[in-house]
Amino acid sequence: MIPALGKAGPITSLLESEAISQSSEIPSLTYRMDWERKRILGTIDTLEAVKQAAVKVLQTERYEHLIYSSDYGTEWNLVLGRDRLLARSELRRSVSEALLEDERIRSLEDVEISFNGDNVILNCTVVTYYGNFELRKEWSEGV
Repeated sequence: MIPALGKAGPITSLLESEAISQSSEIPSLTYRMDWERKRILGTIDTLEAVKQAAVKVLQTERYEHLIYSSDYGTEWNLVLGRDRLLARSELRRSVSEALLEDERIRSLEDVEISFNGDNVILNCTVVTYYGNFELRKEWSEGV
């Protein structure tokens, strides 16, 4: 059967597209990164893959690398050194936007941003389709 083409591309039946969306799982298989030794060691899947992706997003400065889209990464360096009330709300927005770009992440809960000297500390619970995990990230104004 040759598919019919519409303005937005191939036209499929409603039942066929519903079956595809219900039967397909969001892919998460990726390489396991060893951050200390800067090596790739095998592969990971499901919750471990989402944890690694969240850490990687938070380590990447938005707009810094051309390989990533403008939706990838955070803008924490724009708020460090500013008023803490502003920094807290902007960092919460930036981190939420960055992490929620990942289709496997459903929401962030219990987001807490605290300050310790020149350091900013983020703690939250990341709710994914594979389960939940606690995420902690610390930024330093000097780095």
